[in-house]
Amino acid sequence: MVGIATAPGTESGQFLRDLWYMPALASSLRSGEMRREMLLGEPVVLGRLKSGEVFALRDICPHRGVPLSAGRILDENGAEGSVECSYHGWRFKRDGACSKIPSLTGEEGLDIEKIRVRAYPVREQDGLIWVYMAARPGEAPKSEPPRPGVSHPMRWTETQRFLCGIDHAVIGLMDPAHGPYVHAHWWWKKKPQVKEKHYAPLPNGFVMTAHRPSKPVYSVLGDVTTEITFELPSTRFEIIQGQLFGAAFRIVGMTVCTPRDAENTDVIQVFWWPGWLNFIYPFFWALGPTFIGDDRKIVELQREGLKFNPNLMLIQDSDQPAIWYHRVKKAWAESVENGTEFVNPVQERTLRWKS
Repeated sequence: MVGIATAPGTESGQFLRDLWYMPALASSLRSGEMRREMLLGEPVVLGRLKSGEVFALRDICPHRGVPLSAGRILDENGAEGSVECSYHGWRFKRDGACSKIPSLTGEEGLDIEKIRVRAYPVREQDGLIWVYMAARPGEAPKSEPPRPGVSHPMRWTETQRFLCGIDHAVIGLMDPAHGPYVHAHWWWKKKPQVKEKHYAPLPNGFVMTAHRPSKPVYSVLGDVTTEITFELPSTRFEIIQGQLFGAAFRIVGMTVCTPRDAENTDVIQVFWWPGWLNFIYPFFWALGPTFIGDDRKIVELQREGLKFNPNLMLIQDSDQPAIWYHRVKKAWAESVENGTEFVNPVQERTLRWKS
């Protein structure tokens, strides 16, 4: 039976906390460089010390409000380094503590180490930079960032700015029924067919369990299976496994939706695969930006209707992943607010739809 319901879950545009977000590729940040990265509507200065370590601070000097990203990175007596504000030269270490106020004479009795700017936990791994957005400033991370689980270097990446909130970006990308319409290129047209996929819960999301993909493009890799996972706040992994030329392989694709603010979301896609599979690179170079661009254009078109604040509908079974997303997000937000254990509302289920 088909059910129709208005979109359930959290308040539209609500940002989840106590989770890791990915604002940048590691290669985009050179030694001694820093820049402003908006993240969940907050200004964050992301920088790399001359020693190579990455840091993230609130991009506002507590003295007069000037962005710290307008300043410079300095060596601090050969130690860990500091950020110097461009207005009065106040310096802050990567843990947020003030280390110098040049205008002081030493007679003021001011303990400058008590002056702090918010520091965000940061990790650099797998060629990516992750920032932890805690619900309460200063709290240590309760988890670690997601990992692709492969040793191969990053082979392909694409980033596009979606002019929408994170919810519409996430739901648009996980939507299983939009393909024949949003991606209806003359060279990609396909008649909709009935699909049946098995889903199961994950710690912070759900998984479309391993299955043989129906898209013809996978045939270049021989006999493969693919598994697609989603976990909060927006991390989607596609794991493709199979054998080709007698050798086993594993390709991992990751897509994240990084909310810059309530109306702008970066969609960042990264793929890892073994070097001997590099013959597939031209497929990603030619098709990857196009398919992400299709999804970007449709959410921009969607904005024209959303201006009028309509009630939206979600139906069974094709919209069930979107329903789960809202419910998982709501459960997470309540667990953080109340300090209670998160309980995943997703239950194992097989979904059927036509696409």
